[in-house]
Formats: sequence, structure tokens, C-alpha cells
Amino acid sequence: MKKLIIIALALVTVQITAQERNNRQNKERGNRGERMERFQDYTPEEMATLQTKKMTVHLDLTKSQQKEIQKLNLENAIDRKAKMDARKSQNEGDKFQKPSKDERLKMMNERLDNQIEMKNKMKNILNEDQFAKWEQMQQDMKNKNMAKNKGQNKGQKR
Repeated sequence: MKKLIIIALALVTVQITAQERNNRQNKERGNRGERMERFQDYTPEEMATLQTKKMTVHLDLTKSQQKEIQKLNLENAIDRKAKMDARKSQNEGDKFQKPSKDERLKMMNERLDNQIEMKNKMKNILNEDQFAKWEQMQQDMKNKNMAKNKGQNKGQKR
């Protein structure tokens, strides 16, 4: 009888723990959505200005570098905003469809081409030390996003 009670107690504990973890993950996803909505309120010019100022603080940019990077960030912000609006309109309502294999391949190639182009432009604007710091910032951001996505995917596969 004692063994049955202990087993039942262990099962209840496991169930409660799993529910708490699931609730925590749902809250994190909800917070991400709220952050995305906040960024949607900014115009591309405001996003580019914020990003340029952050880069100025981290990379100690000169005035001429700031102007060039501001233009580059503005172009990127306009492209991102257009793509975000297109995805949003495409995903509205019941007509949501996952992209096909060819569409995913096209998007991935486009994203990588943009990254290569951005890297070449930054290499022309920044000096060697600044470029090394910028690359490290990009790598840190990539690692942070991968870790965040890995944690979210673990909860979804169950």
C-alpha cells in the first residue's frame, strides 16, 4: 500500500512540474509577441536610428561612419518592415500556409545573400578593429538566438 501511495505521489509531482514548465514556456512566447508588437510601432527610420546609435556606442564610430551606417540600417529596416508586413498579411485568417521547400530555399538564399552583402559593406565602412567587434557582436547575437530557439523547440516536441 505504501508503494502505491509513493508511486501515485511521484506521478502527481511529475505532472505538476511538467505543467509549470509548459506554462513558463507559454509566457515566454507571449512576451516575445509583445516585444514584436512594440517594434512594429517604430518606423524604419526610428529603428535605423536606434540601431546606428547602439553600433556607435559599441564600435566607437566616427561621424562619417555613422552617416554611412545610418543609410545602410535604413535600407535594411525598410526591407525588414516590408517583409514583416507581407508575412503578416499572408498569415492572417484561415489562409495560413507553410512555405514550400522551394520557397524556403529561396528565402534562405536571399537571407544569406543579404548577409554577405551587409558584411562586405560593413568591411568597407569600418576599420579592422571595429569590423572584428562587429563580427563578434553578430556571432554573439546568433548564438543567443540559437540557444533561445533550442529551448523553445524542446518544449514543442513533446
